[in-house]
Amino acid sequence: MIPWLDRATPFPPLERASKEPNGLLAVGGDLSPGRLLAAYRRGIFPWFTAGDPILWWSPDPRMVLFPGELKVSRSLAKTLRNRRYEIRFDHDFDAVIRNCAAPRDGQPETWITAEMRAAYGRLHVLGYAHSVETWVEGELAGGLYGVAVGAAFFGESMFTRMRDASKIALVHLVERLRTAGCGLIDCQMRTAHLASLGAREIPRKEFARRLKELVDYGQAPGLWRTSIESSHVAAE
Repeated sequence: MIPWLDRATPFPPLERASKEPNGLLAVGGDLSPGRLLAAYRRGIFPWFTAGDPILWWSPDPRMVLFPGELKVSRSLAKTLRNRRYEIRFDHDFDAVIRNCAAPRDGQPETWITAEMRAAYGRLHVLGYAHSVETWVEGELAGGLYGVAVGAAFFGESMFTRMRDASKIALVHLVERLRTAGCGLIDCQMRTAHLASLGAREIPRKEFARRLKELVDYGQAPGLWRTSIESSHVAAE
């Protein structure tokens, strides 16, 4: 039986997560900052659609990207060299999460509900949720958002309005996290897109062990400076 959480109920051990559907651990609770941070520190994340109760997940295996293993294709490397763009950190978090929540081809529903947007907006105000944004000619072209706890970053979603815009944001995020000593980027579930960028699956037990070593680390000063614009290269 999947346990139902009230506001005071702690999460069950990860080993109690179901095998089918993979990783469903608990139902209910709330999306308060305390609950969300407690979840991330243990490798648990919320994922549900509008009208459903809050569902908490910890899949096995877990998809992660180690900063030193990022793969940049030749075409992406060319884009990074030759496209004029700016990278901004935490410049317009609300716009990023709204774009991530917008309906996509073949996906009329979104799991980033109004309730979820409000919850991550609170985490952003508290300094835990962050956005990385690709801007082209003054317009937001793509980006991603996630949650930073200690020396771990938990990726939540990305969007793009222009080819490679979200990948550009990811490359800059990974470089900044690598320089700051971040141990891993959580990608949650496997996708071919993430695998092409160097993410890979590891056993949940290993993920939990690594996470326990990372979440209590202090973050590098200035890691999430607001509205920092990275240098951009003009097309030749």
